Amino acid sequence: MNQRITVTGPRRRRPRARPRTVSTDIDEQTRLGEVYMRSLLRAQLRLGLAVAGVVLGLLALLPVLFHFAPRYADITVLSIPLPWLLLGGVVYPVLFGAAWFYVRHAERVEREFTDLVNRQ
Repeated sequence: MNQRITVTGPRRRRPRARPRTVSTDIDEQTRLGEVYMRSLLRAQLRLGLAVAGVVLGLLALLPVLFHFAPRYADITVLSIPLPWLLLGGVVYPVLFGAAWFYVRHAERVEREFTDLVNRQ
Protein backbone atom coordinates (compact mmCIF):
# COMPACT_ATOMS: atom_id res chain seq x y z
CA MET A 1 0.00 0.00 0.00
CA ASN A 2 1.03 3.53 -0.63
CA GLN A 3 1.35 5.68 2.41
CA ARG A 4 0.55 9.32 2.03
CA ILE A 5 3.17 11.81 3.08
CA THR A 6 2.43 15.45 3.51
CA VAL A 7 5.23 17.67 2.30
CA THR A 8 5.43 21.08 3.97
CA GLY A 9 7.97 23.80 3.97
CA PRO A 10 10.11 24.65 6.97
CA ARG A 11 8.23 26.26 9.79
CA ARG A 12 8.67 29.94 9.63
CA ARG A 13 8.43 32.24 12.52
CA ARG A 14 6.76 35.49 11.93
CA PRO A 15 9.13 38.32 12.53
CA ARG A 16 8.23 40.17 15.65
CA ALA A 17 6.49 43.39 14.92
CA ARG A 18 8.46 46.14 16.48
CA PRO A 19 6.37 48.59 18.36
CA ARG A 20 6.46 51.94 16.66
CA THR A 21 8.17 54.55 18.71
CA VAL A 22 7.55 58.25 18.62
CA SER A 23 11.07 58.85 17.34
CA THR A 24 10.37 56.49 14.43
CA ASP A 25 7.22 58.44 13.61
CA ILE A 26 9.18 61.69 13.73
CA ASP A 27 12.04 60.34 11.61
CA GLU A 28 9.69 58.91 9.01
CA GLN A 29 7.64 62.12 9.04
CA THR A 30 4.34 60.37 9.60
CA ARG A 31 1.19 62.24 10.57
CA LEU A 32 1.71 61.35 14.20
CA GLY A 33 5.32 62.55 14.02
CA GLU A 34 4.12 65.83 12.53
CA VAL A 35 1.68 66.24 15.41
CA TYR A 36 4.48 65.74 17.95
CA MET A 37 6.78 68.20 16.16
CA ARG A 38 3.99 70.74 15.78
CA SER A 39 3.29 70.53 19.52
CA LEU A 40 6.97 71.13 20.31
CA LEU A 41 7.13 74.10 17.96
CA ARG A 42 3.92 75.56 19.39
CA ALA A 43 5.22 75.27 22.93
CA GLN A 44 8.47 76.99 21.95
CA LEU A 45 6.63 79.71 20.01
CA ARG A 46 4.22 80.30 22.91
CA LEU A 47 7.13 80.67 25.32
CA GLY A 48 9.04 83.00 23.01
CA LEU A 49 6.03 85.22 22.38
CA ALA A 50 5.21 85.37 26.08
CA VAL A 51 8.74 86.43 27.06
CA ALA A 52 8.98 88.91 24.18
CA GLY A 53 5.56 90.34 25.06
CA VAL A 54 6.50 90.89 28.68
CA VAL A 55 9.86 92.48 27.84
CA LEU A 56 8.43 94.72 25.11
CA GLY A 57 5.51 95.64 27.36
CA LEU A 58 7.85 96.70 30.15
CA LEU A 59 10.03 98.68 27.75
CA ALA A 60 6.98 100.36 26.21
CA LEU A 61 5.70 101.33 29.64
CA LEU A 62 8.74 103.47 30.43
CA PRO A 63 8.09 106.22 27.85
CA VAL A 64 4.38 106.12 28.68
CA LEU A 65 5.18 106.51 32.38
CA PHE A 66 7.45 109.49 31.78
CA HIS A 67 4.92 111.08 29.41
CA PHE A 68 1.97 110.85 31.79
CA ALA A 69 3.98 111.44 34.97
CA PRO A 70 6.58 114.05 34.02
CA ARG A 71 7.56 114.63 37.64
CA TYR A 72 9.39 111.24 37.51
CA ALA A 73 11.34 112.42 34.48
CA ASP A 74 12.74 115.30 36.54
CA ILE A 75 14.24 113.04 39.22
CA THR A 76 18.03 112.69 39.13
CA VAL A 77 20.16 110.03 40.78
CA LEU A 78 23.87 110.90 41.09
CA SER A 79 23.26 113.71 38.58
CA ILE A 80 21.83 111.23 36.04
CA PRO A 81 18.21 111.74 35.00
CA LEU A 82 15.98 108.83 36.01
CA PRO A 83 14.85 108.04 32.44
CA TRP A 84 18.45 107.74 31.30
CA LEU A 85 19.32 105.63 34.31
CA LEU A 86 16.42 103.26 33.70
CA LEU A 87 16.94 102.98 29.93
CA GLY A 88 20.71 102.86 30.12
CA GLY A 89 21.27 100.67 33.14
CA VAL A 90 18.24 98.95 34.59
CA VAL A 91 17.01 97.60 31.25
CA TYR A 92 20.02 95.30 30.81
CA PRO A 93 19.50 93.27 33.98
CA VAL A 94 15.83 92.93 33.01
CA LEU A 95 16.83 91.68 29.54
CA PHE A 96 19.36 89.31 31.10
CA GLY A 97 16.69 87.96 33.46
CA ALA A 98 14.23 87.50 30.60
CA ALA A 99 16.86 85.66 28.56
CA TRP A 100 17.71 83.41 31.52
CA PHE A 101 14.02 82.68 32.07
CA TYR A 102 13.52 81.88 28.38
CA VAL A 103 16.51 79.54 28.14
CA ARG A 104 15.58 77.73 31.34
CA HIS A 105 12.00 77.14 30.23
CA ALA A 106 12.92 76.31 26.62
CA GLU A 107 15.28 73.62 27.91
CA ARG A 108 12.48 72.30 30.12
CA VAL A 109 10.13 72.09 27.12
CA GLU A 110 12.78 70.25 25.10
CA ARG A 111 13.53 67.91 28.01
CA GLU A 112 9.85 67.06 28.40
CA PHE A 113 9.60 66.44 24.66
CA THR A 114 12.66 64.18 24.75
CA ASP A 115 11.19 62.23 27.68
CA LEU A 116 7.97 61.82 25.73
CA VAL A 117 9.82 60.62 22.63
CA ASN A 118 11.99 58.17 24.56
CA ARG A 119 9.14 56.82 26.66
CA GLN A 120 7.90 53.37 25.64
